[in-house]
Amino acid sequence: MGKLIQLYNWLVFIFNRQLPFSNEDTKALTIKLYDNDTWGIFLDETRLETQADKNVAAFHEGGHYATGTTHKVYSPQDLIQKHENCADKWAIKHLISKDELDEAISKGNTEIWQLAEYFDVTEDFMRKAICLYAHGNLAVDLYL
Repeated sequence: MGKLIQLYNWLVFIFNRQLPFSNEDTKALTIKLYDNDTWGIFLDETRLETQADKNVAAFHEGGHYATGTTHKVYSPQDLIQKHENCADKWAIKHLISKDELDEAISKGNTEIWQLAEYFDVTEDFMRKAICLYAHGNLAVDLYL
């Protein structure tokens, strides 16, 4: 949980509630107010059931902030996906380095679920991390 606390200390704002305009599935989101360059990261912890969910959501949203990849709600899907991928890549690199992944595997953690537990992330996120380090992209459906 040390990495999560470091991230919390670095981020501008974190609000622990659902926003009135978010949909029923939204667990977290990042908003940038373009008029004054103010950022807000919103986490709905009532929807983040595990520490792994919290880690992944916070670091993904931190990735939007760190890389400046926010978009308007009505943006084209290809732009949205590019921004989501950028945030995921940032989150992966800051939660799980390639060296840490190699070390975990050398210790016998070879299944997705074992690696996810080892790093305290979700299995979906772990698949993305493996895909990024093994293939250089997040195309999980092609490889895993």
